Amino acid sequence: MAVGIFDSGLGGLTVLNAAQKRLPDVDFLYFADSDHAPYGVRDAEDIFQLTNKAVHHLWDAGCNLVILACNTASAAALRRMQEAGVPEGKRVLGVFVPLIEALTERNWGDNSPPREVETKHVALFATPATVMSRAFQRELAFRAIGVDVEAQACGGVVDAIEDGDMILAEALVRSHVEALQRKMPHPQAAILGCTHYPLMEEAFQAALGPDVKVFSQGRLVADSLADYLDRHPHMLGSGEAGYLTTGNPTRVSDRATQFLRRQITFQAA
Repeated sequence: MAVGIFDSGLGGLTVLNAAQKRLPDVDFLYFADSDHAPYGVRDAEDIFQLTNKAVHHLWDAGCNLVILACNTASAAALRRMQEAGVPEGKRVLGVFVPLIEALTERNWGDNSPPREVETKHVALFATPATVMSRAFQRELAFRAIGVDVEAQACGGVVDAIEDGDMILAEALVRSHVEALQRKMPHPQAAILGCTHYPLMEEAFQAALGPDVKVFSQGRLVADSLADYLDRHPHMLGSGEAGYLTTGNPTRVSDRATQFLRRQITFQAA
């Protein structure tokens, strides 16, 4: 009875790890499209085609519910997949909703008009494709008014993380935060809009300073998933737990084990 979690690479392991802690009795089937990572520098059509193929793979494996733990996929592919029609009994959900719920302090089911919120100045750190899509700003506008969002495309960070070069990743984080602060000197909150970035959360917080509230997705998505499954228990599928990758299973397993500090073994997708 596995829930599918999809990411372009290893970033979604931050969501998976939080979900496993929050829902210890639920099995998860994780799919990393490592052979095509990173998605953040690809065009929207390419991202859609790759995401659509991976999600169907997870559905075919018995997962009724698939979480797009990749912000780039959520931004560029989710709406198009939902509009095209999802097979009966299947669902695909993204990761923007829990972030916006937390930022605006309102439930997604609250369909009242957008209203003023306390946080007025928000820094969004994301991949170039997510920034270009403006998907976060579009979804936020349905729920809040008067929020100034300054987006910073964080080129190179995902590549460095996937390569295991955390020294380079930290240097890039500092550089991107400095670039953001030249445009928005005093953000009140920062959104880590890529599931790779929680691996660098301490670096983001240190660069931004203690007065900036950093929203990281792992726990927020896990809590939202727990609530969803409580309301829709039939969405637990018949698939088996495990880890799949389109990349080199040995290399991906080594990187995943390094990130989560526990043995992770990937199989070829």
